[in-house]
Parts: sequence; structure tokens; C-alpha cells
Amino acid sequence: MVEGMFSRVFRSGVRPVELGRRLVREMDLKRSVGVRGKTVVPNEFTIRLSDSDFADLEPMRDSLVRELRDAAREHAREESYGFIGPVTVNIEVDSALHIGMFVIAARLIEPEGGLRTGTLELATGRRVVLGDFIVTIGRNPDSTITLNDANVSRNHAEIRPTDAGFVVVDLGSTNGTKVNGQRVGERELRDADVITFGSTDATFTLD
Repeated sequence: MVEGMFSRVFRSGVRPVELGRRLVREMDLKRSVGVRGKTVVPNEFTIRLSDSDFADLEPMRDSLVRELRDAAREHAREESYGFIGPVTVNIEVDSALHIGMFVIAARLIEPEGGLRTGTLELATGRRVVLGDFIVTIGRNPDSTITLNDANVSRNHAEIRPTDAGFVVVDLGSTNGTKVNGQRVGERELRDADVITFGSTDATFTLD
């Protein structure tokens, strides 16, 4: 999975695929069990590169950060890991490092006080920003997210903000709402959860 994400050729001594491999290894090494018994892993990653590698990767920095975040989320899905906050990747320069060398520091970081923000991304690519308001999902044209899916009820589900983040609530729909393949009535959402409304999938991410 990691190798596929970073198949492009980069000029730096450090190859992005090496960063991806080390990042997911840090997740495995530093996993722990949360208060609810779920395995949680680091969600904040700081990557330090040599001056030369940093300069070579800087032009595609945003793309690299995005792909590393995706790699972390995909690994979490595959291993049934959870995050306690949004996944962040920071890339910094460390003049003490030689070309081809890098260091990754991984930590579990809860978001600072205040309501989190999130995003719901549909298979069509549409992204809906979540905040301090209720998002309604269904075939009803008045829904925040109107789905053209015969398996979706008119008033199918809601995503509601909480002090801790967001929950998805099924509204008694005919075909149900699932989170990561498990049918739910109400479920707290975690970064990278896949929500299924009828037969329509959407991916939840914490920003």
C-alpha cells in the first residue's frame, strides 16, 4: 500500500516510500489501548530531514504531507487502529542530518479545547465540512446531503457535533447505517471511519 502511494520518482536522497514505511512502523511500535479498549496509535508525526532533502522535497511538500496522512489513515483502517485526534504531518529541516537520513517523531495528541472540525467525503469526491451544526443525510431534497440512492431513506441519518467530536445517528432508516461495516444506531466517529448510508459510502476525517 505504502509503495503504491509513493511510486513517483524524487530527486532527494530520502525516498518518500521510506518515509511512508517508517511512519506506519512508528504507528505499530507506539500503539496503546485506549480507555474503551480500542487500540489507538499516534496521530501527530514530525519528520526531520537534511537541508538537501528538505530543499528537494519542498516543491511537492503539500502533496507529500497529504499522501503520508492518507497512508496513516489507510494503515489504521487495515489494522483496526483508532486516533484520538486529527492526523497531522509536519516536515522540518535538521541541519545535523546528512542527505538520505531522516527522523520521525510520533505522538498521540488530543486536540486543544474547543469543538473539532471534520470532513465527510463522498465517493463522488464531494467534501462536506462538519462543524457546530447538525448535518442531515437522506433522499429528502431538504437534507444537508441529498443522496440519490434507492437504499437510502428520505430522512436516513444525522451527524451531530459533541464536546468530543462527532457522532453519526441513524434515524430509523430502512436499510440502516454502518460504520466500518458494522450496523449502528449511534456511534462516535473517529478519523478515517467509513460510514455507509444504505449503499453509499462516505469517509469521515478529522481536520
